[in-house]
Amino acid sequence: MVHFLRHLPWSWLWDKYEGESGHGEEEDGQIKGQNSTEAIIMSALSTLSATQISHLTRCVYSILRYHHLRLSSLLSSPTIFAHTLHHLHSISLPHKTLLIARHLLSTLHHLTRFFQSTIPPPYSRTSLKLRDLDAVLLLLLLCQLRQHDPQALETCPSEWRTILCTHFSKTMLSLSGTGATSGAVLIPYIEVAARCRRFVGAVLSGGGGGGGEKLGREVGASTASVVALPSVEVRDGGVECVICKEEMRQGRDVCELPCEHLFHWMCILPWLVKRNTCPCCRFQLPSDDVFAEIERLWDVVVKSSSVNPHGECT
Repeated sequence: MVHFLRHLPWSWLWDKYEGESGHGEEEDGQIKGQNSTEAIIMSALSTLSATQISHLTRCVYSILRYHHLRLSSLLSSPTIFAHTLHHLHSISLPHKTLLIARHLLSTLHHLTRFFQSTIPPPYSRTSLKLRDLDAVLLLLLLCQLRQHDPQALETCPSEWRTILCTHFSKTMLSLSGTGATSGAVLIPYIEVAARCRRFVGAVLSGGGGGGGEKLGREVGASTASVVALPSVEVRDGGVECVICKEEMRQGRDVCELPCEHLFHWMCILPWLVKRNTCPCCRFQLPSDDVFAEIERLWDVVVKSSSVNPHGECT
């Protein structure tokens, strides 16, 4: 175990996860002691009703409880821990980035599920095999411990499981003492989402092993979202399909996007193969690309908040 751990890019991963320059941001005194990413999420959640917050809290509590059970099982078994750590080492850096990205996408999916007109991402992009889930949970726990105590993992790797067990137990005791209130449940969840987003953003913008993905590139709509599009009958003539510039005749069956814009089926289908946006208003349909889905759901969060992407209140 000692041999292969020496080759893991832990320092690089930790720096990206923690945010090399993102800690303790303060802009014009408006956001103190809080990263702008967390501020945007908190601001967006503040627009939800008390009932929606209650439902979200129960959902997140259930997810966190499941994750804690997975970590408890992993840390209590030297064999499972060793196998999981070995799996984490064996996958490439782009694969590690993808694991964190899929974990982030799942988190954003749950955080945005109550916002108006939010279309959920494809299930295949938010679900993880148990082996990969254990790996990403262990990776995030290692990053969390590194942030809490930078020297903790400078010891012999054979002692890591014991050190992680102690840290994890203290964390669980701290959470159990606060009870299952909305703040106690949601804030840690939001903090992890913010760190994961900083990590993914740093990798994609810096080219640090993200597999060549680029932010803002065009992607096609997911097959599931296209199949789910309804066919409606044109009630009034004279409506133009903006793709071919021809009239959609009255009584003809056409495609209706969630934004309620209409198009000829033969026009919109080739369009959606290359782009997941409405030709009229740029409304975004879900895609099968994990990183594009993160940006789509993050855009929902930003638009629902009163804080702009630079962390300034509006």
